[in-house]
Amino acid sequence: MDPELASMRHEYDDRSLAFDDAAGPLDPLALFETWFAEVSGSDVAEPNAMVLSTVGPTGPSSRTVLLKGVDARGFSFFTNHESRKGQELAASPRCALLFGWYAWHRQVRVEGEARMLARSEVEAYFAQRPRGAQLGAWASQQSSIVADRAELETAFASVERRFDGTEIPPPPTWGGYVVEPNVIEFWQGRANRLHDRAVFTRVGDGWTRQRLAP
Repeated sequence: MDPELASMRHEYDDRSLAFDDAAGPLDPLALFETWFAEVSGSDVAEPNAMVLSTVGPTGPSSRTVLLKGVDARGFSFFTNHESRKGQELAASPRCALLFGWYAWHRQVRVEGEARMLARSEVEAYFAQRPRGAQLGAWASQQSSIVADRAELETAFASVERRFDGTEIPPPPTWGGYVVEPNVIEFWQGRANRLHDRAVFTRVGDGWTRQRLAP
C-alpha cells in the first residue's frame, strides 16, 4: 500500500444535511434543485457534470455526461444513440447517475431508468447549441474507432461545407434521455466520518425517506 495514499484524508465539518427537520412533502427533486443552486452559485467547475453508469454485455461502464435539464420526470442529458452508452441503454434502460460536488463535501446518487426524450425536445435543445457543437455531432460517429485526429478534422470540414449558410438539424442518431429516478441518495460529509446520508425511494406516486449509516 502506498503510504502517501493511505494517509490522504480531509475532515468534513462545515456543512450538514438537516433532512430530519425538513418541512412539507417528501420531494427529493426539490432538494436536488436546492443543492444544485447552491453549488452552481459557487466556484465549482461544471456543477452539472454527472457520472452515468450503464450495463452492457461485458459488464458495467461509466462516463461523465452533462445534466441539461431536471424536472418532475427526472434528469435529462443528450448524446448519440449509437454510442456505447446509447446501445447499452437500448438493451437495458436501468442506469445510475452520480453528482460529485467534492468541494462542498457532497454527493448525490440516482438509480432509475432512462427513457428517450421526444424529438421535439431534442430539436429544441439542439437548436440552441453552439454551431461548432452542432457540426461536431454530425462529424463524430461517437464511440467508433478512428485512425487519427486528422480523420476527425476531415469529417468536421466536410460537414462544415455541407451545412454552409444553412441551419443545422440534429443528426438522426442524436437525441436525449431522461433518467426517471427510483432512488435518490444525498450524501453530506461530516466530522469523524459520521456523514449524513438520506435516501429517498419511490413508492407509487410518492417517496419514502430514510437515514443511512455512513
